[in-house]
Amino acid sequence: MTVDVRLRRGRGALGLSFFAQGVAFALLVTRIPAIQDRYGISDGLLPAFLAAVPVLAGVSSVATEHLVKRVAPSTVLRWAQPVVLLALLGVGTGSQMWHVAVALGVFGLAVGALDASMNMLGVSLQREYGRSIMLGFHAAYSLGGIVGASAAWAGAHWHLDLFLSYLPAVAVLVPLVLLGGRRYVDAPFEAVGEKGPGEKGLGAGGAKLLLPLCLVMACAYIGDSTVANWSAKYLQDVLGSSEQLATVPYNVYMVTTLIGRAVGDLGVRRFGAAAVVRGGTVVAAGGFAVVAAAPGAWVGMLGFTMLGLGLCVIVPQTFAAAGRLFPGGSDTAIARLNIFNYVGFLIGSPLVGAIGDAWSYRGAMLVPMVLVLITLFYARSFGPREAARYGVGHERRADDRAVDVGRGGNEV
Repeated sequence: MTVDVRLRRGRGALGLSFFAQGVAFALLVTRIPAIQDRYGISDGLLPAFLAAVPVLAGVSSVATEHLVKRVAPSTVLRWAQPVVLLALLGVGTGSQMWHVAVALGVFGLAVGALDASMNMLGVSLQREYGRSIMLGFHAAYSLGGIVGASAAWAGAHWHLDLFLSYLPAVAVLVPLVLLGGRRYVDAPFEAVGEKGPGEKGLGAGGAKLLLPLCLVMACAYIGDSTVANWSAKYLQDVLGSSEQLATVPYNVYMVTTLIGRAVGDLGVRRFGAAAVVRGGTVVAAGGFAVVAAAPGAWVGMLGFTMLGLGLCVIVPQTFAAAGRLFPGGSDTAIARLNIFNYVGFLIGSPLVGAIGDAWSYRGAMLVPMVLVLITLFYARSFGPREAARYGVGHERRADDRAVDVGRGGNEV
């Protein structure tokens, strides 16, 4: 299959965008204690600040659904990403509580538009490529998360001011994403020969078809937020590890997420998306079971390793499945699906914490395990094997590609 230079450059530019977002988000969440100390945010008030970011991001994702009916997703991404990075710098710049409130508000609004438009472009570019490449974009995000977390560790280790900790990343990434943004690719044509239940867009029937994928997305992010927010506490308080060792599981989780996503596209091309998602679901559920039953810290880390390898494939393939299910309205479908990213993030951490306090943290780990297993019941929503492989095995002329709608919202 011939892939022209325009698509290769677009793929590289979008990969850079995913990487930059991974860096920015990791720099924010890993320095929350420093942010709290800088602005004097009380423990009681901190959850409200943290919840505001995904809530505003969800609102922005809804707005992006309507915005891309008028402008291309690449335009939204081109403007949203520098705003995210500058808002991050703003978090480290202020001195009063209202300063950080405004900065986090801007960050949340911009990140919702960014996440939605990035995945819109990823799905449409994957359609033009004619093979699975979506996991590769999310691998770039995971790599960015590792880089961002490492930079945050260095800033904390050297006792750098938040502004100085954030400045190098922002100074490097803003020019790069502005330059890369000139090469984003919007699929310009309506999908050819792709007739299916979503061909007329997302009416009441279409929303019903999208609902299983929304549930899968929320459950996957409940699992992810459980690891992000509770892995260190669980290892130290439940499994009796040292404070230093307790910092390892999340890093291991991020590394295995990167590895799984880096090779996951090969699995999708060979076995289809549904099979890969089923396999990832079983591995993730097994990871939660190992964590819940672990007799000690090292077995617990084995469980978190399994979680990284299992959960990493679900979210990218959920976005890709929405694009296949609604070839005439993929932008709208992805914007709506993206909301459940934030729903899962909001639910996951409080849910595990409440169950842990009321019952036990071992028992609490079984709840995301059960929720993740729900994915097995909706595996059909990821399409048949042939659909997920995009017809790999036959040649298509570059001027006769079946592409997704880069501005598919116009058809809704």
